[in-house]
Amino acid sequence: MRVLFVDDDEPLREMARHGLSQAGMAVSLAGNGHEALAQLERRSFDVTVVDILMPEKEGLETIMEVRKRWPDLPVIAISGGGQRGASAFLSTAKAFGAHLTLPKPFEMSDLAAAIEKLVSQGAEPQADAAD
Repeated sequence: MRVLFVDDDEPLREMARHGLSQAGMAVSLAGNGHEALAQLERRSFDVTVVDILMPEKEGLETIMEVRKRWPDLPVIAISGGGQRGASAFLSTAKAFGAHLTLPKPFEMSDLAAAIEKLVSQGAEPQADAAD
């Protein structure tokens, strides 16, 4: 399973690469939405995980672009939410086309389980992974 993990936090990206690789997934990393879209143009992925708050091209813009250009690609939105908290951002991400949401911090095993669930059930909108 090929996963594109998009987050501006480099240590979290590396943790995701390690944790998801341990779960048998091939992981590519991007630090913002521009990098993510460039990778999506070059290769196919089974799922993409997108942080909401990022510099340059943030997550909501990225999710909208992914939904428009790759409508069948499942998207998981993640966010710590900054000072506002994650729930408002993640609710907005669902409205913009994210299939699942996961608040930060999370365990890599929870992210891996959410990815496997989403891919196995297809790209229909699902209940939040935090539920």
